[in-house]
Amino acid sequence: MEDVVATHSLLARLGTPDQRLSFILDTMREMSELTDPQVMVRTYSARMRQLIPSDRSLSLSRRDLRTPYFRVTRSSTWDGEVNPWRQGDRLPVLEGGLLAGCIYGDEPVVVDDLEFSPDDPAAQYFEGMRSLVAIPLFDAGRAINMVVVMRKEPLGYRRDMLAEHVWMANLFGRATKTLVLAQEVKRAYDVVDRELKAVADIQRSLLPAALPKIPGLDIAVHYQTSRHSGGDYYDFFQLPDGQWGILVADVSGHGTPAAVLMAITHSIAHIACDPPVPPARLLAAINERLCRQYTKSSGNFVTAFYGVYDPKDRTLLWSNAGHPPPRLARHGGTAIALPPAASLPLGIEPDEPYGQFVHQLAPGDALLLYTDGITEAREPAGEMFGVERLDTVLACTPRSSERLIRATLIALEAFTDGRAPADDQTLLVMQVRE
Repeated sequence: MEDVVATHSLLARLGTPDQRLSFILDTMREMSELTDPQVMVRTYSARMRQLIPSDRSLSLSRRDLRTPYFRVTRSSTWDGEVNPWRQGDRLPVLEGGLLAGCIYGDEPVVVDDLEFSPDDPAAQYFEGMRSLVAIPLFDAGRAINMVVVMRKEPLGYRRDMLAEHVWMANLFGRATKTLVLAQEVKRAYDVVDRELKAVADIQRSLLPAALPKIPGLDIAVHYQTSRHSGGDYYDFFQLPDGQWGILVADVSGHGTPAAVLMAITHSIAHIACDPPVPPARLLAAINERLCRQYTKSSGNFVTAFYGVYDPKDRTLLWSNAGHPPPRLARHGGTAIALPPAASLPLGIEPDEPYGQFVHQLAPGDALLLYTDGITEAREPAGEMFGVERLDTVLACTPRSSERLIRATLIALEAFTDGRAPADDQTLLVMQVRE
């Protein structure tokens, strides 16, 4: 009975209700600042020893084991510290005995006068101990883990305090598991983040390393993905007789899946363009290959604009597969659109025909190729930026490719109130030098 009185006296030493509240608040604040489960267990155990005196303690687990096996995950008799979440293979697995009965019983256990068989698998942990309390920690309705504290004297633990001990231990167990899961999620996120950055690096390596020097043209490009990687794509092809192919495409969807199809489109375009073919034939070749091998079951598609520019007479021969029609800022200050696409995007119908058009640019003209992440950008209330605002920017900006892009981006940022883009955005401006 002396030990029971000691336990009661220890609780009483917490003092008044205000002092007990202060102890609890200090404990909760300290726990809330911790991010390492190992440190949390160590800190919490030190706090709880003030409430539940013990001469020895064990932690057990039966996770991923079958009856009657259990694992000892912590012991106050061990030298050093083992992290059970990282070093589980180093922990002893025992079979049967008193502790197996405790953890598989799914109930708290109090032993007032500890007796054990010398061949009990946990005998080494019981040596010199006379009383024991085993507190189950529940997960999915079962006592997956258990805390065992022992004393050298019999009658070391009061049964009328058992419910409070079970309650406190399980609340702490849930907090610790949440912290462990948070760490696992962060590690998994870090792995995914590194992989996504690698995908983004690969994708950007497929874009032109530098803008081409096309006689008579001033070219500028803006390219921004809404995530690490995206589905927008632009490219240039050096063709015979000084001509240049200009391709702008937009894969449906976002992120890594769109980036993969973008890479596939890049590969097909470079194969289909050797030897060079007219714009309509290039789009038809990409479309047939996408439909046959890549988009038949996925539902993905690619909008694309491909034009062949001839610097000698400033003509642009072009074809459009469901892509937003380029905007043409005329030398006089007006902005118009090239004829809209009457054909489906690439990757939907393998036999889709693609028309072909020609347009002659004049000195001072600026042609803006873009993806719908520009015109479909939304302001906080949900209204889209639209082609009318884009045309206004083009008509009011002095002729310079860089200035046109900068003015468009400033207008977009003001319209969207600085929000990050929800879709990939590509702007490519070709301005004919005067």
